[in-house]
Amino acid sequence: MTHAVDITSALSKAFPFLAEQDEAFLSKLSEAGTLGQLGKSQVICGQGRDCTHLALILEGTARVYKLGDNGREITLYRIGPGESCILTASCILSQEPFPAIAVSESEVTALLLPAKTVTAWLAESAVWRDYVFGLVAKRLSNIISIVEEVAFKRMDRRIAAYLLDNITVFKRQIQATHQEIASDLGTSREVVSRILKDLEHAQLIQISRGTIKVINPSGLKQKTTE
Repeated sequence: MTHAVDITSALSKAFPFLAEQDEAFLSKLSEAGTLGQLGKSQVICGQGRDCTHLALILEGTARVYKLGDNGREITLYRIGPGESCILTASCILSQEPFPAIAVSESEVTALLLPAKTVTAWLAESAVWRDYVFGLVAKRLSNIISIVEEVAFKRMDRRIAAYLLDNITVFKRQIQATHQEIASDLGTSREVVSRILKDLEHAQLIQISRGTIKVINPSGLKQKTTE
């Protein structure tokens, strides 16, 4: 995607509401932004850095997380096609440094909008204003849910809920290491391993290297409320 027409097409696919509401703004967006591409596992923005651009994700997935003094990580949220980072938007509006770490989980393609453009368009475009404020409302709700889970829910319940959230009726295998689950939930690998072993002993899951298979979803769901 190196031509403006390709960027416009990618924006329409990832952000269909833009084309539906205002085609002129979609073209304006394509012209104002620059295309950025990152490989897997690259740092997009580090803690304490200034936010000079807002990335609109066209392809791929990025993870935003906090790193504690003890070295433990907790995932705040992930962003994929059609999404952007609430913390980046917040930092641009408040002119504060980025308070977390953002990394690419896969190859990522994004449209990068300069910070000045992001703020100027809030006063000029109802479509853009609705998108940014909607983004803030959605992600803020997610982050509050994470805070509630960390503060008030037992880890065994959280792990059971995590497993259920990552399966479907047709796919009950989760490709994740114990460390990856620990990083997502803000705990240690040892705690995750112990709880998973307990769930396996209860014949709710089967554990193999890098894979967890849920064999009793209804039993696992009971664990979330015990």
